[in-house]
Amino acid sequence: MSKINVNLPTGAAMPALGFGTWQATDEELESALNNALECGYRHIDTALVYENEAVIGKVLKQWLDSGRLKREDLFVVTKLPPSGNHPCLVRKFFTQSLDALQLEYLDLYLIHTPFAFKYVEGNLHPTNEDGEFLVDINTDHIAIWREMEKLQDEGLAKAIGLSNFNERQIKRICDNARVKPSNLQVELHVYFQQRPLVEFCKQRNITITAYSPLGSRGITSFMKKLGFDRDFPDLLSNPVILEIAKKYGKSAGQILLRHIVQRGIAAIPKSTNQERMKQNIDIFDFELSPEDITKVDNLDLGEDGRVCDFAFFKGLNKHPEFPF
Repeated sequence: MSKINVNLPTGAAMPALGFGTWQATDEELESALNNALECGYRHIDTALVYENEAVIGKVLKQWLDSGRLKREDLFVVTKLPPSGNHPCLVRKFFTQSLDALQLEYLDLYLIHTPFAFKYVEGNLHPTNEDGEFLVDINTDHIAIWREMEKLQDEGLAKAIGLSNFNERQIKRICDNARVKPSNLQVELHVYFQQRPLVEFCKQRNITITAYSPLGSRGITSFMKKLGFDRDFPDLLSNPVILEIAKKYGKSAGQILLRHIVQRGIAAIPKSTNQERMKQNIDIFDFELSPEDITKVDNLDLGEDGRVCDFAFFKGLNKHPEFPF
């Protein structure tokens, strides 16, 4: 079975299985990305706030310069940071990302969050003396989106989209957009299957990319660093998933990812372990039966399954566009 693509409204084919890059050191990421490309990953997801675009750009340039890859083989995604959620700053931050990635265009450029931080030169995460984020409450999604449309018009971004936006916010943009969003990237996994939001986007021809598709171990460790000691369920040890994995001779992670891509949704698992990377992308030689799909469907906890609610970012819920 060949690898599956998710077809964007623009006509571009986005590989359904991508490589997530959040929370890795530069050294880890350089090695991991080289291994990922060797394994066959071509969809690379990053963001300016991950502060790793330069490392990714270095590796991609090496592969492109050596002739091992052509630019059209790659599908590269990055995101406008909350500090850039101002119409006058969209191009500045886009150019910064493009330069760091050493590319002439991006395949997909997303607005990372619906809320905005105040712009402070040289500080992507500005906070006050109490550790609260300095939010800018005068966020105008329509004005920001018009600047995003210009990037697509000019071919600098082949497609544009959103991340972490809710239905109300997406509808507002769609109702006022000349160029509709091509993609929405959100937390999505077996315990949080986002059924209403996926259907809402499907009706508007917006594709979905799932982040944290294997759960949120990275978010768990990140939150613990910030003093939030919350335990999150381990999807990979769910007995239903383990039972299905045994039936197909696959890993639990492969079942979780296969369930997502079989819904027509892209997934961007993050790993720096080469063996897990190989497993994660090796999900295109089998299909889950309708019976097994139903078993996995029934694990959905709805809104109770959400992990990344941004509660660990102090003060964000004061923003009028806080999405949850």
